[in-house]
Amino acid sequence: MEVNDGERKVEMGSGLCPDWSELTRECLLDIFSRLSQDQRCIGPTLVCKKWMSACYDPSLNTIFDLETRFLSFTESINWWTPEFEDKVDSFLRSVVDRSEGGLTEIRIRHCTERSLSYAAERCPNLEVLWIKSCPNVTDASMEKIAMNCPNLRELDISYSYGITHESLKMLGRNCQNLKILKRNLLPRLGPNLPTIVVPLEYLATFPRYGNIEAKIIGRYMPELKHLEFRYSTLTARGLDSICKGCSNLEYLDLCGCISLTRSDITTYTSGLKNLTEIIKPDFNPPIAILRVPRPGNPREE
Repeated sequence: MEVNDGERKVEMGSGLCPDWSELTRECLLDIFSRLSQDQRCIGPTLVCKKWMSACYDPSLNTIFDLETRFLSFTESINWWTPEFEDKVDSFLRSVVDRSEGGLTEIRIRHCTERSLSYAAERCPNLEVLWIKSCPNVTDASMEKIAMNCPNLRELDISYSYGITHESLKMLGRNCQNLKILKRNLLPRLGPNLPTIVVPLEYLATFPRYGNIEAKIIGRYMPELKHLEFRYSTLTARGLDSICKGCSNLEYLDLCGCISLTRSDITTYTSGLKNLTEIIKPDFNPPIAILRVPRPGNPREE
């Protein structure tokens, strides 16, 4: 059977495929917008220059999400090397360029100061920033984020120990739409903790100023609705600062905050009227008991 499609004849039932190369750019953009970034990278970009050009259109590069890709692999100590960071930096800079400054969401790990500063200087509409496990991101690049990205509403700086309480202060002052903050630390103690892949020397650099960070959060981030503070060193005083300053909290994660007691949490969170979920520390962790004989007594077998 033969069908006249404008000036072009297409044979139906002959097994011939349509000529995809003749799709307009608008059609390509509509199709490719339904694919994830990973799917576009391993598919359409490899077909032809026309499809690659469409994939690089700014409208398809407003979101840069590598988190899904990281989660699909087993964690590797090689992720903490300068060589791997260079690759991530290069990828982030290329997406910033493709977006022509239109990036609104970045979810990434193991980037450095260089690429994050590059993004901060060129993407003023950034709203979501996840920079987990980025040991070489410091207050210098976070200051650029705070000054250039006032629309930031979600921030994840978990396991990035080069970022201090000074960054939290700058971000709180300049990003007043911030609703979600994740400042989780890596677990350090306990027999039943999950396996983590990280250089041992990095574990020793964990931030020890939980109460200072909590005070800054309470003072400068009053609009927070979601706060994750896992394995922080904060005490009852720090929790009091958070609960008094962030009265709109709906979600609070205090897992691993071993300096808090049940009484502390009950007392200070009682005034959070919108709180719907709270993750508490394990108040009864397993304890390893070492049996040592008393002086003068026979050694126990």
